[in-house]
Amino acid sequence: MPKTPINPVVWQPPSAPTRARQRSSLRRFDPSIVRLPGCGPEDVVVDSNGAVYVGVQDGRILRLSEDLPPEQVADTGGRPLGIEIAPDGTLIVCDCTRGLLRVDPTSGSVEVLVDEIAGIRIKFCNNSTIARDGSIYFTDSSTHFGQPEYVADLLEHSGTGRVLRRDQSGAVELVADGLDFANGITLSPAQDFLVVAETGGYRLQRIWLSGPRCGEREIFVDNLPGLPDNVSTGSDGLIWVALPSPRNRTLDFLLPRRPILRKIVWALPESLRPRDTPTVWVQAYDLTGRLVHDLQTTHPELRMVSGVRESAGTVWLGSLESSAVGFFAL
Repeated sequence: MPKTPINPVVWQPPSAPTRARQRSSLRRFDPSIVRLPGCGPEDVVVDSNGAVYVGVQDGRILRLSEDLPPEQVADTGGRPLGIEIAPDGTLIVCDCTRGLLRVDPTSGSVEVLVDEIAGIRIKFCNNSTIARDGSIYFTDSSTHFGQPEYVADLLEHSGTGRVLRRDQSGAVELVADGLDFANGITLSPAQDFLVVAETGGYRLQRIWLSGPRCGEREIFVDNLPGLPDNVSTGSDGLIWVALPSPRNRTLDFLLPRRPILRKIVWALPESLRPRDTPTVWVQAYDLTGRLVHDLQTTHPELRMVSGVRESAGTVWLGSLESSAVGFFAL
């Protein structure tokens, strides 16, 4: 299949912090893993009984329960990414090929909630978060490229990512656009603001939902040392972010230079393009954007950690490329 052409936009990235060049954190930790009958559990969520749910590359939704082997509970028929648990126990799944879905882990039924906006199909439904009023906030990472071509969006840097909101009636509205690869999204504990990851901007943005600044956007954390992916609000009240890859020197070099250079890189076979550095890396920030936890290591069976979820002192790790999920005690 021919590649979608890119039209790169010149952007001057901030100078990478020193932390971007380090390959481990000061705190040492060794994640345990649960091997899966499938690859790519991009996100991970934990229910009130401690069961863990993930979606894998071939469309299956798996449940991991203590002392039991992974169990299939549904199949989206697409490629599940972000996964959340609704108050009624159903799963809200962002499927990058089918859209925003509701999955019943008891019956296995799959319902499409949103797959197009104004008659135009969503290309890259990525991550969601659920408000107490039943609203679902979710990201559409790019209106130019789907998930298989996510590298193209990072190279193009055209800022077509957006945040959308679906209310209980099914109506969908635009919350924010112009985002550089809108990725993970989460609500603050008080649900007065959203935090959304801009993978292509190396930052987390805050979108106020109430109070005197309602509707305004601001930088929550800027110039991250890695490319942010999924974010979540932990039971500890912190905002957790997965960093599947450190900052890429080649990408930082290319972004402010002539667009033709990125077109050449995109035209190269994948085997010749710069590779991600294998790492297991998550961070946590308080509600002012202050870094609280910075945890990085390597693991022979875990890399490209794209999802993170803290629950009752245990941190769970999803991965876009591994055939396992990780976990460790905080």
